[in-house]
Amino acid sequence: MRVTKFSHSCVRVARDGAVLVIDPGGFSELAALNDVDAILVTHEHVDHLDVDKLADALDKRPEAKVYTHAEVAAKLGALNGVVRTVSAGETFSAAGFQVQAYGGWHAVIHPDLPVVPNLGFLVEGRIYHPGDSFDVPLDADIECLFVPVSAPWLKASEAIDFVRSVAPRRAYALHDALLNDNGLGLLDRLMGQYSGTEYSRLVPGETVDA
Repeated sequence: MRVTKFSHSCVRVARDGAVLVIDPGGFSELAALNDVDAILVTHEHVDHLDVDKLADALDKRPEAKVYTHAEVAAKLGALNGVVRTVSAGETFSAAGFQVQAYGGWHAVIHPDLPVVPNLGFLVEGRIYHPGDSFDVPLDADIECLFVPVSAPWLKASEAIDFVRSVAPRRAYALHDALLNDNGLGLLDRLMGQYSGTEYSRLVPGETVDA
């Protein structure tokens, strides 16, 4: 599989001509959705879900399907016909990729703010995208973990401990469009030194094998 990281929380997985994209939100590039066959949406926040961008992609690829939580599907309006709802604990096939859904809820930003549903997605038992959560996929041997590194709901120690708990072979930065180069450099050093695994931050459009 070829995995391409786009801006912020958008990840594209390709294999044998099939393309799966996770969280093409408002901060990510339109190119992430080129030739897409399946789209996974972890939750409703605009940095993970851009409805107009999704509609444009589906207009070009009407055979593509969207997989997400029922509460997110309810917000997609006219797109609802191509949406399949999934729940935490469910295993399903999306464009020929086996996907397992984990978690259930977004991390708490502040007690005064409502908590929305959030699903983490494990693709082919190897690539894990947690959305905006630190839910650990149990009994999984993760090759490639995408770890959120900057958000109103997290601190660096939580990101480090999340990587340690998952124990992947490699970890890559996720949710990384909110900081300038100074902050990102500091987090790179902390994650690289303390996460306990091979860690790096991919630039938008960079591709790795998984």
